[in-house]
Amino acid sequence: MNAPRTRVQRRPVHGVLLLDKPLGFSSNDALQKAKWLLRAEKAGHTGTLDPLASGVLPLCFGAATKFSQLQLDAPKRYEALLKLGVTTATADAEGEVLQTREVPVITAGQLAAVAERFTGPIRQVPPMHSALKRDGKALYEYARAGIEVEREARAVTIHALELAFSQTEDGQPAIHMQVACSKGTYIRTLGEDIGEALGCGGHLVMLRRTATGHYGVAQAMSLAELEAMEPEARLERLLPAESLLADHERVILGTEDAARFLSGLRRRGAWPDSERVAVFGSEPQALLGAARTQAGELIPTRLLSPIEIQQILQKESTPEGAPQAPGIEETL
Repeated sequence: MNAPRTRVQRRPVHGVLLLDKPLGFSSNDALQKAKWLLRAEKAGHTGTLDPLASGVLPLCFGAATKFSQLQLDAPKRYEALLKLGVTTATADAEGEVLQTREVPVITAGQLAAVAERFTGPIRQVPPMHSALKRDGKALYEYARAGIEVEREARAVTIHALELAFSQTEDGQPAIHMQVACSKGTYIRTLGEDIGEALGCGGHLVMLRRTATGHYGVAQAMSLAELEAMEPEARLERLLPAESLLADHERVILGTEDAARFLSGLRRRGAWPDSERVAVFGSEPQALLGAARTQAGELIPTRLLSPIEIQQILQKESTPEGAPQAPGIEETL
């Protein structure tokens, strides 16, 4: 007989885990594994990484999920290896080979010219093998069914692009790519387009995300490292939810204003106009949510619940007693 499965007791967990996603895992697979290890009630990731890509993937838990869109919109950095002379159906090593061509002699000047050509605002046609939706279905679902769907080119920005001559593990000619780009950029498509510009085509054999917004892969940990930790030690690796708002203006409200802000009311003050504001209570100092300021008004955009604030404060407090979150009694 099979042993009965142990039921995991979920708990409220709040914060951001910087995961170095391993190869072979989908973003959701990695999320569910980390969620299980942390025994978290609520979790979400901040944008997908292909199973054949590794690198930094911020995972949001509890209150932090309310600000995950900020990382979806953040600029990204990638490192990739483009194998020249072979194009595939998916623009990476997973796809069927479509064409093999001889790789011409490429000069440093030609490579620099191609890098310049693809730097700045460009337009990309999203690949069929992508999670982009059309009529409620991901494009990769159409691709697997052998259906080609017309896609409109989309505007993206390549902030920086460095190309260098390299080789694959088996000694085939390749280009090492370092890319800083806007959200929505498909590095596989960029590599494919660069291969065509060099006259021989190509596909990615390695892709690694090295940064998203202000989060870098050097700060991230692997699933294996997380699994090897004691359960409570895993919680210590979480960054606070407010780390997602690091580039926001900071506003601190007194107890009365904090309570009203938490109930969704606008507050008035001598604040300059800003689209990105992180709002904190003063006694104790705790994140209340995000807002924007316009014409001297603080306008709530995303609010933590009083229960979430209380749970965060209890985690941060000493065993002798947990401070009360600002305005909780008034807003329950």
